[in-house]
Amino acid sequence: MRDGMEWAMFFLFVCLKVPLLALCWLVWWAIHQVDDPAEERGDGGSGRRPHPLGPLPRLPRRGPHGDPAPQSPPRVRTAAVRARELTERTSSAGTGER
Repeated sequence: MRDGMEWAMFFLFVCLKVPLLALCWLVWWAIHQVDDPAEERGDGGSGRRPHPLGPLPRLPRRGPHGDPAPQSPPRVRTAAVRARELTERTSSAGTGER
């Protein structure tokens, strides 16, 4: 092999594995990380919100005490489709006669 090719193969097979090994070490370190007891919250892990959420807003009123229901949208097709009338052919197909 040429000198340039050997260095390229070394770079591909060895040097590009360093970030992969660093990522594996970082994942291993994160899995084995122990929580610091000084950072714990004092609520005992209940996970409750300090204030409850308020009620949801009311839907708009319909009927005699509010606006009427909205009208349905207009139809897209308003014209009726008519069938074509067929005429009888007395000649055979392909001869050009009718």
